[in-house]
Amino acid sequence: MRVSIVIPLHNEAPNVEALYREIREVAAQDPRIAEVVFVDDGSTDDTYERLVRLCRDDPGATILRLRRNFGQTAALSAGFDAATGDVICPMDGDLQNDPRDIPRLLDRIEEGYDLVSGWRRNRKDPWLTRRLPSWIANRMISKITGVRLHDYGCSLKAYRREVLEGTKLYGEMHRFIPALANWMGVRVTEEPVSHRPRVAGKSKYGMGRIARVILDLINVKFLTAYATRPIQVFGKIGLVSLLAGAAFLALTLYMKYLAAERYDITGNPFFLLSAICVLVGFQFICIGLLGEINIRTYYELQQKPTYVIRERFRGGGR
Repeated sequence: MRVSIVIPLHNEAPNVEALYREIREVAAQDPRIAEVVFVDDGSTDDTYERLVRLCRDDPGATILRLRRNFGQTAALSAGFDAATGDVICPMDGDLQNDPRDIPRLLDRIEEGYDLVSGWRRNRKDPWLTRRLPSWIANRMISKITGVRLHDYGCSLKAYRREVLEGTKLYGEMHRFIPALANWMGVRVTEEPVSHRPRVAGKSKYGMGRIARVILDLINVKFLTAYATRPIQVFGKIGLVSLLAGAAFLALTLYMKYLAAERYDITGNPFFLLSAICVLVGFQFICIGLLGEINIRTYYELQQKPTYVIRERFRGGGR
């Protein structure tokens, strides 16, 4: 087994030296770890310069420098594309993930699993702003996707290469890879891992990410359930709307001709609701048909990456 470690970083200059030292210590003890890919996601400090000094004579290190801050998902996607290992292990660059947990994840891969997700059982983050929203998000994601994991937000994971091949990541979709992978029929499990308090640098996460996670969750549910048949979701909404319109129309006619107190159709609000529901129903059905056309175009076109590499550096004079 040849393993690649992928680490996205953004303004983590105070942490890179300790991070590099810990990874090299683990790699020296575990021959399965063949390379580490650092992705500088548009840092404005000297993260990249420090990485270059550390990796200058290391043939097992690769550094990618993105032109700007594209976000963690795009940075991970860049690292996945550059990694050459049979197994790929992403992790955070803020020292909260412990590289010494990686061999245990690899052992689970060797047991036959395709994806091993880290579980930060004892998180060292503030309860109100980090742990509580994370708990709510994990319960919601597990319920909607059907993949029961305790910690979707843990960056420390292990993937067989074939799990990631052909997977294009957008938005905040990196956290939903287990759900997308499960849809492909891979074996998913989780392994408790250590979590350490942040000692340097500033966290990039906050309460503002909740809305983006919810929207991406809706996207994941659509992709896993209706990606190849959008008419099934939009068409159902359209049919329900049409049925509601028919019911309001029937009520309007009843009030016009059969009720004890007769109402004129033109002034009846139920008649207006009927017209609105019918129009909305037809619109949703048309959206479903257009989605069917677009999804076929999507699967047939060559997909472009979500990142732009500014420069590439490989240690060891390569």
